Amino acid sequence: MKIGELASRTGLNASAIRYYEKLGLLVPPYRIAGQRRYPDDDVYRVLLIRFASDMGFTLCEIKLFLSGLRDKAPVGPRWRKLAVQKVKEVDEKSSARVGSSRSSNSYCSVTVLRSRSVSSASA
Repeated sequence: MKIGELASRTGLNASAIRYYEKLGLLVPPYRIAGQRRYPDDDVYRVLLIRFASDMGFTLCEIKLFLSGLRDKAPVGPRWRKLAVQKVKEVDEKSSARVGSSRSSNSYCSVTVLRSRSVSSASA
């Protein structure tokens, strides 16, 4: 299939497909008269890249995971290790955000309470 069809079937721009190819996430396709021709399986590979990216994996992490798909290395343990690392990362980030939003919420609550007590004292 041509790059435009692959892009359309995966919801990406052709430039993103070329970028994935440049990074080594996709194997460079064969060409007919200079036009890229991708195998049908690349649809699933690109969708996997998109899914992993949407889940917060970097393109480098995705490349590390996908490198095992070509050399027939077991995918399960590799994926599990990357997923466990990503879950820890997400937990740390969300804990930090919750902590900072709690302190800013506390600050806002204290500010509101102070302004109410000042206005009721002056009335």
